Amino acid sequence: MESYEPERLSPVQLAAMRRSLTSGRGALTRRSLLRASGMGALALGGIATLGACGIPPAGRAEGAAAADDHSEKEKEVTFSNWTEYMDVSDDEKTRPTLAAFTKRTGIRVKYTEDINDNVEFFGKIKPQLAAGQNTGRDLICVTDWLAARIIRLGWAQKLDPSNLPHAFANVSAQFRTPDWDPGRAYSYPWTGIPTVIAYNAKATGGRKVDSVTQLLDDPKLKGRVSFLSEMRDTIGMTLLDQGKDPGKFTDADFDGAIGRLQKAVDKKQIRRFTGNDYTADLSKGDIAACVGWAGDIIQLQADNPDIKFAIPAAGYITSSDNLLVPAQARHKTNAEKLIDYYYEPPVAAQLAAYINYVCPVDGVRDELAKIDESMASNTLILPDRDMAAKSRSFRSLSTEEETAYEEKFAKLIGA
Repeated sequence: MESYEPERLSPVQLAAMRRSLTSGRGALTRRSLLRASGMGALALGGIATLGACGIPPAGRAEGAAAADDHSEKEKEVTFSNWTEYMDVSDDEKTRPTLAAFTKRTGIRVKYTEDINDNVEFFGKIKPQLAAGQNTGRDLICVTDWLAARIIRLGWAQKLDPSNLPHAFANVSAQFRTPDWDPGRAYSYPWTGIPTVIAYNAKATGGRKVDSVTQLLDDPKLKGRVSFLSEMRDTIGMTLLDQGKDPGKFTDADFDGAIGRLQKAVDKKQIRRFTGNDYTADLSKGDIAACVGWAGDIIQLQADNPDIKFAIPAAGYITSSDNLLVPAQARHKTNAEKLIDYYYEPPVAAQLAAYINYVCPVDGVRDELAKIDESMASNTLILPDRDMAAKSRSFRSLSTEEETAYEEKFAKLIGA
């Protein structure tokens, strides 16, 4: 594996990560977010650790050399995931899909909900990865930008396709070829997280809001519009509205999107840039329309029928949380079997019915309909062909680009 000199995070990058951790996607507690009456503060220790010791730059590596695999003799697998990201029985005593996997295969799953945000979690595992040591985990679930970094650094093991027949066959087309892992050689998506336009039909007088242009220019929405404080989501949606591809944009394209948003800020069209706290204002109608996350919208709609969503004709941004096998993991084959298990449509449907995020598995609609017909017809969980075709991903950034872009975005949103 290629070695790297430590690279310290810039103050701008640290500030962006703090925003994500305290109010952005990093602060989401997945399914429980909108049911919770309040949210405890997440620890910032991970950020401090990364700032102190530095993250190696994202140079290209070919992936970790295969570690000694003890799967044959040790029928176990250790899986680290986000909170509320796995199905639970009604009595909250078991995890049905994991229990069924163990019953079928004899492989015991040590499942831990020890990921609260990407930065903090990377701070936990980076020292072992950098030292070529086992992290104590056979399978991890991290968001695309961190998955990309781990793969580039050579800290993820290349997956064996022979152990992944369902995953290879059933991964949805929109998730099949991310620029950071073409062909899914090192990772498979756990869920997709769409960024869409949401609006309160009562607050808009029954009018549909379905484009970023409308958010930025409609005088009837002035002062009642919000965008996200996550740079990739807000800039990505604006780039699409301007006819640019978020997967291939240039510096000039980025500056054009910043300028477009700045005009709306200057004329007070945009009320504010928010993390997940836009949900309360949208539900009350203080914000009439916004750029938001699909998982939030599904939960809001359960309590407020006035909450609607729209997919812009120009397209929308989708990020993903992804499964990887870390370098030096002891049970790679067992981890691959677990990944493949969740790509069997009946299992994928059971998971999707619980967590309410986009299912990256083809062929689950009929299975999900057996559980809940309304979920099977909800395009925020199972995008139809037209919606999937409009999905776009924000391209990977170099360290220099991330620093420059976050600095410009922080100035725009007043962070």
